[in-house]
Amino acid sequence: MSVQVAVNGYGTIGKRVADAVTLQPDMELIGVGKTRPNHEAELAVENGYPLYAAIEDRVDLFEDAGIDLAGTVEEMVEAADVVVDACPSGIGAENKSLYEAYDTPALYQGGEDADLVDTSFNARGNFEDAAGADHVRVVSCNTTGLSRLLAPLQETYGVEKARITLVRRGGDPAQSGRGPINDILPNPIGLPSHHGPDVNTIFPGIDIDTLGLKVPATLMHTHSVNVTLEATPDADEVRELLDGQTRTFLIPEGSGIDGAGAIKEFAMDRNRPRADVWENCIWGESVSMEGSDLYLFQAIHQESDVVPENVDAIRATLGTADATESIERTNETMGIGF
Repeated sequence: MSVQVAVNGYGTIGKRVADAVTLQPDMELIGVGKTRPNHEAELAVENGYPLYAAIEDRVDLFEDAGIDLAGTVEEMVEAADVVVDACPSGIGAENKSLYEAYDTPALYQGGEDADLVDTSFNARGNFEDAAGADHVRVVSCNTTGLSRLLAPLQETYGVEKARITLVRRGGDPAQSGRGPINDILPNPIGLPSHHGPDVNTIFPGIDIDTLGLKVPATLMHTHSVNVTLEATPDADEVRELLDGQTRTFLIPEGSGIDGAGAIKEFAMDRNRPRADVWENCIWGESVSMEGSDLYLFQAIHQESDVVPENVDAIRATLGTADATESIERTNETMGIGF
């Protein structure tokens, strides 16, 4: 039987996860939760997704807006085999008691604290750790991107030290209240940024330092990466290794893809839904070796790279597939890989 999946929160991440779940042959989307009637709530109904009110006192607001409800989120959670919590940061922690009340395993997003859950999750890094867990956190977009990069490097060459500078977008395209508008901010000013400790929830043994800058852009994050390896491969070997990973895209030299805007245009031209880029985008010509030090640039699409990870986390938590089976199935159904 198909796994019955509920998605609580139908915003930037939730609507993408819901769409991805409907593509899986072993899953059924039984509903999505929204706190208020808006265009995204209308979209859920248009897509044929049963819509549930996250706040019972607001049921009348949906009715007044002419948006049909299937019930309340409590009813949705009770009926689900697993719930993906895609609510804003901090709300997942408030929802935990609801999921526990119905004994429904829950997946949370990277904005929640690591100590909220039994384990953090990245499909490439620690798939097996989620088996049988009641509460699993799919790490943030940046941590997902770093984990996908570090996993094959650690396995193949060993990682002595990783040093990452993250140039982070100020907000998503629809987040009109975010910033900066005309500034460049150390974010945070104190070191390290949270990303290094977050990577350690996936790879406890990796020595990693991270710094963050916030800039007035909405398209993608960009990482400047320096990894000291325990071996000394040449740059071509590293390119071949990274090009062979299923969720990394090695941007070829001469492609004309010189930045995040060109990557998004590349995705649109290939009819990606919402111009989503699920893969790490690594500039091949940036991959350089100086002794045992690896340098490269990669771009991470903050709205979408965690979506396949949520799908894989469902299987990992419920034990319905191993890492290789799940990743291959998710990649095939979503069309991952340029």
